Amino acid sequence: MDFPSGMLGQDAEIPRPRPLPAATPGTVSPFLSLLNSIASGLSDSELSEMKFLCSDKIGKRKRDEVKSGRELFCILMEQQLIARYNLEYLKKLLKDIDRNDLLSQVVRFEEEEPHAPDDQPDGHEKRLLQAAVNVICDHVGREWRRLMRELGMSEVSLDRIVAAHPFNLYEQLVQALREWQVRKRKDAKVADLIKALRSCNLNLAADKVEERISQLNMEPD
Repeated sequence: MDFPSGMLGQDAEIPRPRPLPAATPGTVSPFLSLLNSIASGLSDSELSEMKFLCSDKIGKRKRDEVKSGRELFCILMEQQLIARYNLEYLKKLLKDIDRNDLLSQVVRFEEEEPHAPDDQPDGHEKRLLQAAVNVICDHVGREWRRLMRELGMSEVSLDRIVAAHPFNLYEQLVQALREWQVRKRKDAKVADLIKALRSCNLNLAADKVEERISQLNMEPD
């Protein structure tokens, strides 16, 4: 399915958006399947709330024509507010209507779906990041939420992770750091992890990370 790639003004004259194709195995990309799944999970009142939240992005006439989540997502894709490698606006909408279950679907998609090559850390940085994450998970306990706040994660995201792993502190931190990496993409840096650890006075963990990174930097790739 082809979508216009240019940015459209709020009141631009366009044909009524075609709904996204039904999620049929083998014919629809994982990205469109995700959008279909989310659209199907919205109630009429939630769709109305999402349309209202898009008031500054979509003109009133076009909003009034939208009768389904698929049509709304089609317009947002046309305006390049939603894309396979850019789901921040969709996540904000789902958070604002308090559908953390659908938000979790988006986060899982981001974790599982390969990103554009130029949007990821290079091979060496990825190796260092994985090593740093392993050390942090071994040396940071109940202070993990403080650390993740310092890294910029929201309370909603942290609460969702706790709800998914209520009795496993280690897994909560693993998932939080994984989500941080997904969100930061190529901007995920070991230096930011060390800085956040020291800002939280988790100096032992910071020292351990620096020690491990120094070891890796001495090794041949």
